[in-house]
Formats: sequence, C-alpha cells, structure tokens
Amino acid sequence: MIIDFHTHTFPDKIAEKTIAYLAEKGNVKPFREGTLSSLKESMKKSGTDYSVILPVATVPKQVESINRLAAELNGKDGIIYAGAIHPDYEDIDGALDFIKSAGLFGIKLHPDYQDVYFNDPKVLKILERAAKRGLYTVTHAGIDVGYPNDVHCTPDMVLEVLDKLKGIIDNKLILAHLGGCDLPDEVIEKLCGKPVYMDTAVVLDRYPEKSVEIIKAHGADKILFATDSPWADQKAFIELLKSFGFSERENEKMFSENAQKILSDAGIKL
Repeated sequence: MIIDFHTHTFPDKIAEKTIAYLAEKGNVKPFREGTLSSLKESMKKSGTDYSVILPVATVPKQVESINRLAAELNGKDGIIYAGAIHPDYEDIDGALDFIKSAGLFGIKLHPDYQDVYFNDPKVLKILERAAKRGLYTVTHAGIDVGYPNDVHCTPDMVLEVLDKLKGIIDNKLILAHLGGCDLPDEVIEKLCGKPVYMDTAVVLDRYPEKSVEIIKAHGADKILFATDSPWADQKAFIELLKSFGFSERENEKMFSENAQKILSDAGIKL
C-alpha cells in the first residue's frame, strides 16, 4: 500500500488561477492541474492507494466552508482530508470539535500563508487544544518558496514549541518537508530524534543525499511518504524513495504503516 500524506487540491472553478498565481509567486512548476480529478488521475497512474489532502485556510472566514467540504469528501475514492484552522479564527474550540466529530485525523497549519510564526502563542493554543482532542497537526516547516526571506517555522521555533508543550504534543506533530524545507543541516542537528513525524513532501529530489541522511537520523518509523502534489509528481517520488536503498521493512513503514497508525488513531481504517 502507498499513502501520499501531503497533497493539495483546489475547487475546479479557481484551480487554474490559483495554481498559476502560486507558480509565479514561488517560481515553481506544477506537475498537475491542482483539481481533485487530476489528483485521482495521478493516483491511478502512480499506484498511489490513498492521498491525504491538507487544506489551508489563508483567512479565518474560510475555516467553516473548508471543513464542511472535508467532512463531506473524507474517505471517498481513496481521499483522506485534514481539517483547516486559522490562528485568527474566533472559535478555535468549536472548529476543533467539528473536525474531531467529523472523523478527520487532524489539522493543517501553514504559518507563512497565515502570517504567523510557529512559536506564536496563538499557534501554541491550537497545537495544545488539538492534541488534547487526539488530533494531529501537520505544519509547513522551513523555507516557503513564496516567502524565502522570512521563515515562519524554523527548527529553533519547533524546539521551543516542543519544550513548552512537552508531553502534550509529543508524536502529534507532523513537520512537512522532512522537518524544514531547504534547511536539512539544521534539521539533522536540531530535530532528528525528537518526538515528531516528518513527511517527505517536495524535498526528495531537491537534496536526495541529505534526505537519506535525515531519514536515517530520524528513523523510518517517524517518516511519512509525501509529495506535495501538484508541486511534485507522485510516480517519480515513489520511484525515488524506493531507489534510496532502504530495507523493505523501512519502506513499508514510510509508504503506509506510519500513516495507517496516525489515521487509525482517528478511527480511519484503510
């Protein structure tokens, strides 16, 4: 089984415009159209059994509509949804209660696009309240191509958060991009071995040797295969991770078992 734990889609009516904007802003090339149907087509071609969609609420007013749609589509046709939250949303508890009751496994934060730093008290409140409900938090970590000069989630910020919420969010936090996009040396020095999961989204082909080093240092039991589709190709990333020389058992953990454990905690059986 192959589970891609980090993908994005956009509603059909805005997908083309949104993808074009993000591609220009970050000077990156998309591999897919960014629609749900194009993701499903990619899954079929690549042999991906399940894709986890991580919606981002860039403004507070998007939270409710995103979560209603996520609850409606979750678990259908191999698609698993996280919920969305925004640090400035007025009713954090209400949103988290809805996400929990809807059977979603957790939430997605993107500090860069939500104009907040990861060690901000507003973020700590969300992380703590989500974890106490048994929800996982996935966060963008490291440099974002759209904001290369202002990193909103650094390894040092993560260390601060882990210290302040020690025993509360242990193993409930998932750091995208192997702990810190384009910051592999800092991740190896500061985050490997900490009680967090890391996903492989978008970085495997950017620095493959460092990716292998991070995975070995952190341990395959805390790594989640992920692409960041439509910003990376699922088939190519599957082949790339398989080429890194990890054992069959390690690959089983990274491609599916670790993800299944997280999802089963939320009552999602695959």
